[in-house]
Amino acid sequence: MQELKFFSTEIRDPGIAIVTFNRPPVNAVSAEVYSELRAISQYAAATDDIRVVVLTAPHGARAWCGGADLNEFMKLNSQTRRERYAHINECVPHFANLPKPVIAAINGPAVGVGMVLASLCDLRIGAEDGFFAVPEIDRGVVAGGGCFFSRLSMPDAFVREMMYTGRRFSTQEVAKTGFFNYVVARDQVLGKALELADIIARKSLPALKATKLSAIAAETMTCMDAYLASQEQAAVLTGLMDSKEGIRAFLEKRTPTYSDV
Repeated sequence: MQELKFFSTEIRDPGIAIVTFNRPPVNAVSAEVYSELRAISQYAAATDDIRVVVLTAPHGARAWCGGADLNEFMKLNSQTRRERYAHINECVPHFANLPKPVIAAINGPAVGVGMVLASLCDLRIGAEDGFFAVPEIDRGVVAGGGCFFSRLSMPDAFVREMMYTGRRFSTQEVAKTGFFNYVVARDQVLGKALELADIIARKSLPALKATKLSAIAAETMTCMDAYLASQEQAAVLTGLMDSKEGIRAFLEKRTPTYSDV
């Protein structure tokens, strides 16, 4: 993996990649950050050394993700904004379609695009003293990414309140929508995410990939088409050694030993 400016990766057994986003002062997302997000997503997808990704910010960071870098926006016109969107649209799908589970360890506020990135993760752990906002309307623009967290995570009426008011919502307010798997003290967020990651990383890698792809299909297809796609994934897995090992271990009342084949 090439060295990146704003992301660092630590891989722990059994295949947990702790990806830390570090761009002080508030982890604002620039065009270069999008490029690095694409690079790290491609790397995580390509190596079997990574089974689960945990996305976090440094301890003590002012924000998990503070939104778009507004300094870049002052230089944009309509055409260059479209070009920026083209760049984003090339980069973000690599993260959204990463064929391995991604856990958001949200140990600070998530604003604007931070809400989008959190929504594109599979699981979310929130800090009980955090806040969340979609402030684009107060910058004279539209929160285009709202479609992601409306469709995947939150009731539409709540999302529209966020988009129309631009105000900050507490973790407790957002938690009522079911956005988080767990809400814990800020200094416990990463630990809880790693606890979940450890459980997930011990599963069969082919099964993890197939499950993630089935989950993505369920978000983008009709219910029946997604069901048919998951059936095909299951049929492929049934012919693998890991499938037989999982069944055998259950019948023999022991922990399975997967070989990822």
